[in-house]
Amino acid sequence: MAGKTIPPEVTARVKELREQIHYHNYRYYVLDSPVISDDEFDRLLRELEQLEEGHPELITPDSPTQRVGAPPLEKFETVVHRQPMLSLENAFSEAEARDFDERLKRFLRTSEEFLYVVEPKMDGVAVELVYERGRLAVGSTRGDGLRGENVTQNLKTIHTIPLQVLKDQEPAPELLEVRGEVYMDIGEFKKYNEQRLAQGEPVFANPRNAAAGSLRQLDPNITAARPLKIYCYGVGEVVGRTFATHWETLQALKDWGFRINPMIERAVGIDSAIAYHHRLEHRRHGLSYEIDGAVIKVDSLTLQERLGAKSRSPRWALAYKFAATQETTRVLDIKVNVGRTGAVTPMAVMEPVEVGGVTVSRATLHNEDEVARKDVRLGDWVLVQRAGDVIPEVVQVITERRTGQEKPFQMPSRCPVCGAGLVRPPGEKVTRCPNPRCGGALARSIFHFAGKTGMDIDGLGEKIIVQLMDSGLVQDPSDLYKLTEDDLIPLERFAEKSAQNIIAAIQKSKQVTLNRFLNALGIRYVGEATTQLLARHFGTLEALMAADFNELKQVEGIGPTVAQSIEEYFNDPRNQERLAKLKAAGLEISPPERLAASPLAGKTFVFTGALSISREEAKALVTARGGKVSSAVSAQTDYVVAGTDPGSKYIKARELGITILDEAGFLELVR
Repeated sequence: MAGKTIPPEVTARVKELREQIHYHNYRYYVLDSPVISDDEFDRLLRELEQLEEGHPELITPDSPTQRVGAPPLEKFETVVHRQPMLSLENAFSEAEARDFDERLKRFLRTSEEFLYVVEPKMDGVAVELVYERGRLAVGSTRGDGLRGENVTQNLKTIHTIPLQVLKDQEPAPELLEVRGEVYMDIGEFKKYNEQRLAQGEPVFANPRNAAAGSLRQLDPNITAARPLKIYCYGVGEVVGRTFATHWETLQALKDWGFRINPMIERAVGIDSAIAYHHRLEHRRHGLSYEIDGAVIKVDSLTLQERLGAKSRSPRWALAYKFAATQETTRVLDIKVNVGRTGAVTPMAVMEPVEVGGVTVSRATLHNEDEVARKDVRLGDWVLVQRAGDVIPEVVQVITERRTGQEKPFQMPSRCPVCGAGLVRPPGEKVTRCPNPRCGGALARSIFHFAGKTGMDIDGLGEKIIVQLMDSGLVQDPSDLYKLTEDDLIPLERFAEKSAQNIIAAIQKSKQVTLNRFLNALGIRYVGEATTQLLARHFGTLEALMAADFNELKQVEGIGPTVAQSIEEYFNDPRNQERLAKLKAAGLEISPPERLAASPLAGKTFVFTGALSISREEAKALVTARGGKVSSAVSAQTDYVVAGTDPGSKYIKARELGITILDEAGFLELVR
């Protein structure tokens, strides 16, 4: 009986997918220079697998689904692995993790819960270390899974790799193949990239690429100068020792002097394994290294043997991935936004892409210098991430995908909102619109003034403010207090009741505490916590306005940058006029609210890494609530707040057992 006809578009798509996957394997394994993210590659491979499952006649021996990876470079001696270093099947959802568990039960014809070992999935470079009679004989990369590159001399420079197996606990096997993941800490990676940038060398996109590039140096002295580490996660062939479980294997490796991740646990059943994944995902940004998921392994080696392997992955293990924090997309345009302080920020408008479970179509480019440093152009393919899983930003341009049609970005000379000439003060990175009445800046300024942390005028949203400005009714925050119901009723979206509600909310806001009023003014560098400090210290607006730079700097929690900004604000004649108008509108400013007893009182905080709020604002949040901020970690430190790319303070805090908070945990404690 003749086979069914395969649609020509399916045959063409299979051919196209194979060519793409072969190319990306080459970029990743051979050149250590990927041009797409891991998640995009996984999607290509998964689509090919599905097409071949539906049309098995199309499967060929050279298909990427029938092998593990690409052949190694010829520059290193080739090492053949005694046992293949297979890749892992991926899952991207809880449902897929449960499907994995159900498949194992069907395969083994059992309904009993499995005992799993669950491990952080390190985002590094897989290697194999071969020990003969207790001594390191050969070290190699994973390569294509069957053959790798001999990088023994480079691996010997990594201090976390033992040159000899410890024999105190039990004798070393005659032959021991140890598998592990070489990686670079995030803080060390940041310093390393800064050094390369200072030397005019290209930077690496992420710590994994930096680790891969370091291992493939022909000169081991170069590798020795780079801060590489290893966590070992299993074995290949072992002669002279047997194990019953994977957990027992890991304990033996620890006894033999190998570095095992302390977060590895046992889990009874898939529910416990999934719960571990969720806990790990919550902790991932507090770690000093990068992970991209959890690995779930059947603990029993007897069951592992019965389950066996598929063409490219073992049946008994699963990589349960986190939502991607980096993705590949294309820049469609670069626009500039005008903030409420007049700051003009370039923004990449991109083809929508899901990053960390959120669809992203815009990413900040920070400032003109940053655009030039990364050489971001219209039409470029870029790697984008959510910094701290919050703010989308462009990490790197993928120059290999350029066609020559890309257009360089040029900062406009005039404000796109009001047309005023833009200025960039000497020594500053930020370009600004100097026009205090710029439509874009003014609208955001008035919206901030009326917002929840300011005057708290209920119902006065950004669209209504723009409408009031367009109608000529409001050109300054003080104009809000001149509005009447008769002004509002003729406007679109207003009726008598809604007009009454807005006017009532505006009148209610005339009774305001000093700290709320100061926050409403939107003084540069002055956030909600800083206004608490100022209000408590000076008590009245008049006393604050009369303070000079030196007096302001004496307030605990107020640094020189903030002090200068406050002094400049109150000395500006335009702001003095604005304050006079608000006073004339009938505002009654009362002393600050009394703070309730705070859990921060008497506690010492240390900050490390980048936060989404300014460091001065973070310090003010602590000092405004009775806490103290220190620059060094010691036994007297109560909390270390770790942002993205934390440094040595984070490591010391872990060694001392000090409580470490991420930014979300810190803000929750503050509030």
